[in-house]
Amino acid sequence: MTDPAVTIRGLTKVFPIPFRRGRLVAVRDLNLEVARGQVYGLLGPNGSGKSTTLKIILGLVSPTKGKTQIFGRDNRDVGSRSTVGFLPENPYFYKYLTGEETLFFFGKLGGLRGRRLQARTNELLALVRLEDARHRRLGSYSKGMLQRIGLAQALLPEPKLVVLDEPTAGVDPEGSREIRDLILDLKARGITVLLSSHLLTQVQEICDRVSILAHGAIVKEGRVEDLLAIESQTELILENATPEILAEIRILLERSGARLVEQRQPKTSLERLFLEATKTRPSG
Repeated sequence: MTDPAVTIRGLTKVFPIPFRRGRLVAVRDLNLEVARGQVYGLLGPNGSGKSTTLKIILGLVSPTKGKTQIFGRDNRDVGSRSTVGFLPENPYFYKYLTGEETLFFFGKLGGLRGRRLQARTNELLALVRLEDARHRRLGSYSKGMLQRIGLAQALLPEPKLVVLDEPTAGVDPEGSREIRDLILDLKARGITVLLSSHLLTQVQEICDRVSILAHGAIVKEGRVEDLLAIESQTELILENATPEILAEIRILLERSGARLVEQRQPKTSLERLFLEATKTRPSG
């Protein structure tokens, strides 16, 4: 049996509040599974626990309790993260370096050298469409270009899992579309992508499954198409149907000659689902 890319069981993180003898429950009893090859989205308002969850998976924050695995290995094992690439929400780069020099720098930190490093740099600059800007200093890059070079550095070690924290934050629509296309390209290459985002329309376009978090707990989880279905309604899509047939559809359908092309549940929007799911505070 193949292990999921990420498995989380009973994850809780409590932060003490200094000088107030209080505590903040950032994540509460979280259970989550990300299958290999999926694009999985974590959604939630500010303070919902998205970034804390990602940092726990990456070993940057220790949980109060619970268990996290990456491809079946405990994430406390440093070796488990050798297959993971990470792009934080606000990555820091040396702005006096060029795009190519930046990838050389991070590649050498990861143990790449010589022809292998050069080939990997060329491949990634082409992937993120920055070949023409390879000799430009990062200080002249737009926000979208910086996010793309950040994604390239996250891909340097050829990860099987890429974690993206708000990858399109502050990026204009064109840059956001380019990053969306890159994520879909990663999926086509068999790379698992776990991302957090506030851009619900974009998440709806690219994610296979999503979790909606509120106050540190998952309030909705599942395949996007299932979550957006309105359970109490059914859509009938007819071909060659006249207004009269539509008016008497229950009676006339069997004998009208109209053909039932598809029967499905109508969809809400991810934005509406998100707002409804996060408006109620869980007890406890």
